[in-house]
Amino acid sequence: MGYLVCYLATLLSIVVFDAVWLGFVAKNFYAQQLAHLLAPSPNLAAAGLFYLLYPAGLVIFAAGPAMAAHNIKQAAMMGALFGLFAYATYDLSNYATLKAWPLQVAIVDIAWGMFISAVAASIGAWVADALY
Repeated sequence: MGYLVCYLATLLSIVVFDAVWLGFVAKNFYAQQLAHLLAPSPNLAAAGLFYLLYPAGLVIFAAGPAMAAHNIKQAAMMGALFGLFAYATYDLSNYATLKAWPLQVAIVDIAWGMFISAVAASIGAWVADALY
């Protein structure tokens, strides 16, 4: 039950923080940098699949082991590394293969991925550890 709670807390954290980031904080940045690539509306099925899978990866590789060790710093560190690897794979692959993927977007997006992953993994581990 602890891992389910960890997953749900991690999922909720990712959704809330990403909604604020993409909807308010960095909305204009991405719109300006990627206007030539953005679809008129997002593919909600693909987005939903991402938001179900990504927190599972964070729980498996960061939040879950940290929860078991009762170590929130471990959750933050491993979450940041997971975010680095995942977001860098996406952004650097785009930068390497697309004609117009801005380096500035790659840098900002990777930094965001590290931050949100560290925070979400920490919240997931902390909530589950506190309840179980």
